[in-house]
Amino acid sequence: MHWVRRFMVFHSLRHPAEMGAAEVTAFLNHLATRAHVAASTQNQALNALVFLYRHVLGDRELSLEALVRARRPKRLPVVLTPAEVRQVLAELRGTALLVASLLYGSGLRLLEALTLRVKDVDFGAGEIRVRDGKGRKDRVTPLPEAVAPPLREHLAKVRALFERDLADGFGAVALPDALARKYPTAPRAWGWQWVFPASTRHVDPATGALRRHHLHETAIQRSVARAVRKAGIAKPASCHTLRHSFATHLLAHGYDIRTVQALLGHRDVRTTMIYTHVLDGRGLGVRSPLDASPPRTEPGGGIR
Repeated sequence: MHWVRRFMVFHSLRHPAEMGAAEVTAFLNHLATRAHVAASTQNQALNALVFLYRHVLGDRELSLEALVRARRPKRLPVVLTPAEVRQVLAELRGTALLVASLLYGSGLRLLEALTLRVKDVDFGAGEIRVRDGKGRKDRVTPLPEAVAPPLREHLAKVRALFERDLADGFGAVALPDALARKYPTAPRAWGWQWVFPASTRHVDPATGALRRHHLHETAIQRSVARAVRKAGIAKPASCHTLRHSFATHLLAHGYDIRTVQALLGHRDVRTTMIYTHVLDGRGLGVRSPLDASPPRTEPGGGIR
């Protein structure tokens, strides 16, 4: 509705039904060339107007050949130093510390960590299996040795909570796709339970069943943002920054970029290559010429 209003105001309050592809193109091009909006903002406006014409105004398709796309800036990811990562983790406690440790120690995305099932954590092999990650791909990533003991303690508490839910007549967890029909007992099996369950039960809108979902992303995002502030770090760091730091620090330690690509679950190695640009100037052994040869100073203290 916001974008429909802006679209109408741009065209002097004409009704969208009186307009079409030419007017939509003119508005979107204005956003890109005059308003200088981000590419994601222009895409949001485009999707809103396509929805308007396709689903509200009677299945009208828009032909936008003359559309000028806003350019997506190429920015380097924010990366913390190992010392800064330790500072952030030192400000976290409990579940938030465990999740953040997996984001940095295993390179997981936040939702990948929160949707882990008990069966996906292999303490014996020291591995975490990420199921149905971005792009619907599975992958294996290391389970940090430092995380294993507290994670075992955490899972003991989760199991006690699960058994209380079973005793109360609950405990069935949502399963992906049609697995619940194929394996009717699986929803109440320990291996399928969330590693990081929510503290309260909720009604599943799809089935109407009262069950326990996994922990919500915002709970960890707030905790990490608070930890960054308390650590006094000026960088705009977030949960995803810990994953960026995982990749950058592995490359700095000499790991092959193909290995890092596999651990991150990137489809294209060019996506992983962005971290080599973060390393330029420090991790790849490049030293500033100012540091390489001490500057000569004037008697008064100036540099010459």
